[in-house]
Amino acid sequence: MVSSVADYRLAARRRLSRLAFDYLDGGAEDGDALKRNTDAYKQWLFKPRVLKDVSICSAATQFFGREAAAPMIVGPTGLNGLFWPRADELLAQAASRAGLPFALSTASTSLLEDVRAAAPQGDLWMQLYVQQDRGIAEDIMRRASAAGYSTLLLTVDVPVHGKRDHDTRNGFKLPLRLTPKLIADCMMHPHWSMQMARSGSLQLKNIAKSVGERADLSRHSAMLSRQMDLNLGWTDLDWVRAHWTGKVIVKGVMSADDATLALKHGADGIVVSNHGGRQLGSTFAPVEVLPGIVDAVGSDMTVLVDGGVRRGSDALKAVALGASGVLLGRAPLYGVAANGLAGAAGVLALMMDEMLIAMRLLGCQTLADLGPAFIGNANDVVNHGLHCRT
Repeated sequence: MVSSVADYRLAARRRLSRLAFDYLDGGAEDGDALKRNTDAYKQWLFKPRVLKDVSICSAATQFFGREAAAPMIVGPTGLNGLFWPRADELLAQAASRAGLPFALSTASTSLLEDVRAAAPQGDLWMQLYVQQDRGIAEDIMRRASAAGYSTLLLTVDVPVHGKRDHDTRNGFKLPLRLTPKLIADCMMHPHWSMQMARSGSLQLKNIAKSVGERADLSRHSAMLSRQMDLNLGWTDLDWVRAHWTGKVIVKGVMSADDATLALKHGADGIVVSNHGGRQLGSTFAPVEVLPGIVDAVGSDMTVLVDGGVRRGSDALKAVALGASGVLLGRAPLYGVAANGLAGAAGVLALMMDEMLIAMRLLGCQTLADLGPAFIGNANDVVNHGLHCRT
């Protein structure tokens, strides 16, 4: 019986090859930032109110004027076809059916137009990496706008790719090569191996289409890993605006100073993010720096956060700290890797149910009832207690 995101993670681990699971699950270097992301939520504890009427309870909210069933977005993650065929399309379908936005990665293995066809009524967002050849980003923005994507997530924390020891150990390199180690790995995971064989080789289809070339995973993955635009700066938000008429969110902000600069340069919102702990091996968790960033800009722009959200109650903690919502990365990936569309939908339903349970236990009918008074940091309590005893 699957009862938590952790259960879906175990199911994904059993089904996927070691190479694929480590790519999904691993972080940079020793994984310290990845672990800190999840552990940080455990330091924030609820302070519930009682004898409140919670006969009616709703987690509904809005993102830029569009209704959402909960303060969650299925966030952008790359190379998802490694976990299940057409995974990007399945994740978009699951999000749409749940009433949540879905953000597609530049490094997707499905065309953005195919994702739109899979979720015709969904609120779709487009994540953007900017490479040295800015014509690629310009074409992706044009195509996404034509396909009805509402919001652009400009990712700014990947001038170079972080060092991921697990990928080095596994010999992870695109396109995948059948080494003796990978063959042995595949034999241990026959269901995943057969699916991958039937679905054909992975391709970064959006990059290929915008480059105007035939599919060439080796070339296009190299473009992402080694040809990012290292000159990208705050003033380039004007360039983005020239090619995108929808909302623009800057993803990868970890300081109040950068949040203020994003506001100054016209961003509609930010995502407080350390890229799921996959870039810098040692950094604060986003939820740790969230309160200071909200204090700096929270009333003037939309502040979202990602990294480490594994429970619906984690999303509520972020909202109580001032975020408008959270982006889900690994959680729905565990679902789709475990059981395709049913798994992705199961994770979202589970997290939404956990959110409503927590809201009722907190004494909140709506998200508007939730605020800083409902949450405290365990470290503050411990430090205060030690101070009082001295």
